[in-house]
Amino acid sequence: MTRSLQAVAYRRPSVLDSCAGGQRLGLETSQGATPSGTVDHPRFFAGFLTSPQKASAALLAVADVAAARYYQPQLRASLDPVVTGNGDRLRFESFSGCGGVYARLDVLEAGLDGGEVGHGTTNVDVNDPLREALSRIGADDPLHLRVGPEELAVTTLDGPVVEKKVPLPDRWLRGFAEAQVIAAGFGLRAELDAAEAVRFLRSLPGSGKSTAAAPRWVVPSGRTLRPTTRAVPGAVCLPGPERLAALRRALRHATSLRVYGPRTTPGSAATASAWELVLPGMRLTLTVSPDASRGFSGEGGVLDALATDEAADDAELVSVLLAWEPRIDIADLATASGLGAERVRAALVRLGTSGRVGYDPAEAAYFHRELPYDARRVERHNPRLRSAQALVAAGAVTLDGAVGTVTAEDGHVHRVREADGVLTCSCLWWATYRGGRGPCKHALAVRMARRGAAARKTAIGTGESA
Repeated sequence: MTRSLQAVAYRRPSVLDSCAGGQRLGLETSQGATPSGTVDHPRFFAGFLTSPQKASAALLAVADVAAARYYQPQLRASLDPVVTGNGDRLRFESFSGCGGVYARLDVLEAGLDGGEVGHGTTNVDVNDPLREALSRIGADDPLHLRVGPEELAVTTLDGPVVEKKVPLPDRWLRGFAEAQVIAAGFGLRAELDAAEAVRFLRSLPGSGKSTAAAPRWVVPSGRTLRPTTRAVPGAVCLPGPERLAALRRALRHATSLRVYGPRTTPGSAATASAWELVLPGMRLTLTVSPDASRGFSGEGGVLDALATDEAADDAELVSVLLAWEPRIDIADLATASGLGAERVRAALVRLGTSGRVGYDPAEAAYFHRELPYDARRVERHNPRLRSAQALVAAGAVTLDGAVGTVTAEDGHVHRVREADGVLTCSCLWWATYRGGRGPCKHALAVRMARRGAAARKTAIGTGESA
């Protein structure tokens, strides 16, 4: 597994201070992307939280996920959350060390008071002393929030005084990308009121209590969710229910629980799902992978988008039109770019693989952010994509209408067929996963070869007409 050492530097540790008018929460930022370019310590907000205790609990939940490994929990993870200023809201995101849980706290306009929200993305320091202080915030304590350095600190401090170095595996970056792609296929499947949300979430096993490998399913029933042993229409998969433990931090403040997932049919395989606590002026969402022992990085949802040269060119065009919007309007982007809506969607998936967009199921919309990591490695180091590119380069693909044959590195010949737009293959990968973890390398190679042949045909036709 390829990994690098990620250095995250801050001017000082984040801290919660007492003052005459209440308390001040200073969240320190690292190097980040902004509309004016890369900034060492961007400043996104200075104002008040309208619900301090609730916001503190939700922020701690995001920090819990950043520090957790739900699979093989004895191996501790510690990667600081990411914060994005989207002009009308602050978004705090984290990803578990095992790559199977994605957390996001959206502090909306109603949750902020007295300050403008800037634009950009960076890491934010959430250290252990700060966590302890946040856990003690009372319901009536006024809380001033600053995201980024104090204005005077910009001129009075020379360089970072706090630096953290953490391993950053490629699979972690791929997982961050996959979680957004998968969530784009979700719809709202259930909504529970506050009382039912408390009852349901408290009935689940707590953190550290591993459950059976068989996926758990729940289905809406009246005002609540009831368990079912198999996928039925309307059911939502909950693999590894103990992975929702972080929601309990803010559970007593919730007004409702919303559940998102893909449409299910009888016999459906385990799927990812998203669980959103609605809080006053905020939303706290956990998205869990289809298997508690496997993170998002192996799902393969982005491979088709990565395999297209057209999507790469479209993504480059679309990227210059993004401006840290809280909701990306695909129709507006299509008009501005001159591309069709489907090409814009493919471009957004491509941008998601480099951490440049996320997806919010609550608003059924992408949003702009820039992960503060070298996420371009996701594309370069995806093993199935690299293998497919090598097969095409070696001339191992033969096309024949709806059928393609691929001679693999070991000499075995695999047949790839298309039915209803889906490529199937005679290889062991397809027989094992049936498309549940994205296309195999042979199907990807056939798709690449077809696109290459179509591009050459178009180029020849254009030359003839000239």
